[in-house]
Amino acid sequence: MEHFHICPVTSYYQRILLPVCYSLVFLLGLSLNGALLWCVCCGTRRWSSTVIYMTNLAMTDLFYVLALPPLIISNAMDGLWPFGNIICKCVRFFFLVSLHCSMMFLTCISVHRFLGVCFPIAAVRFRSKKLALLVSGSVWTLASAEVFPTLVFARTGVIDNVTVCFEMTSPGHFKVYFPYGLFLVVVGFLIPFLVIVTCYCSMMKALYCRAADRICYCRKAYMRSKTLYTLFVVCLLFVVCFVPYHVARTVYLFVRVYMPEDCALVNTVIISFKVWKPVVSLNCCANPLLYFWGSGRHRQKLRAWLWRRKMRVQPSVCLVDVGGTNRSGG
Repeated sequence: MEHFHICPVTSYYQRILLPVCYSLVFLLGLSLNGALLWCVCCGTRRWSSTVIYMTNLAMTDLFYVLALPPLIISNAMDGLWPFGNIICKCVRFFFLVSLHCSMMFLTCISVHRFLGVCFPIAAVRFRSKKLALLVSGSVWTLASAEVFPTLVFARTGVIDNVTVCFEMTSPGHFKVYFPYGLFLVVVGFLIPFLVIVTCYCSMMKALYCRAADRICYCRKAYMRSKTLYTLFVVCLLFVVCFVPYHVARTVYLFVRVYMPEDCALVNTVIISFKVWKPVVSLNCCANPLLYFWGSGRHRQKLRAWLWRRKMRVQPSVCLVDVGGTNRSGG
């Protein structure tokens, strides 16, 4: 196990901020994505390409939240890693694979919607179930191949007599990791980001022009305005969740490689990076909410399920109340 002594880092916020935020994300992400998968798997008779992409997105978000408990425990223990080197590598690997798969499936969904809105006739042949399954398998394979070197770079080490699991790699390997870290940013974030923003901007422009058309009926204009608003919210959430995190990660990597002696700067970029990490995690909670919000059929299905549960609970409560009244009156 490697031993290092690096710049002293302010970490008091890490014992509170990250465990609390990750715990909330874990609970919300597990319940929301579990509910989404339940609704899709139990209530979908015909699996369209949209359902396939959304199911895979929910699965990536579930894998993401399942990688959080070891990080919650480690951050609560002020960075101490008690789980060993193998679990350290696996947690970092699954964390990044889930993040990259989420980006890629969001890209697939945005392209899918773009074709349906801007090229509805030509898009029919590109929105098939068979193609969606092929693309989904390719996304999982590509993301795993991109992140596979993490199994080599991620490792445990000892800093000031404390065993830690390094976020990217050990301090002695940052220069070797730097080109790979930039590759992950470009391929795993920048390219999908440009595709998603381009698709949503094109869709919003097309829908805005149609909604402004005087020939358009009121009902259609309302639906297009609602879709336009939904697209804007999705695009905004995507930007807020992913952009600051990847910018902070890139700056942190650059400083650790080229200015490691400037301890004040290193502290600043580390705090910025750690603060934005919980924000990117919120995306796995936002995805199922936006899906339920945008799908009236699944909203009705969820309300019907909750109503059935309520009706099953209410008779038992009434019986208990009546029995209690009889006993007190006797």
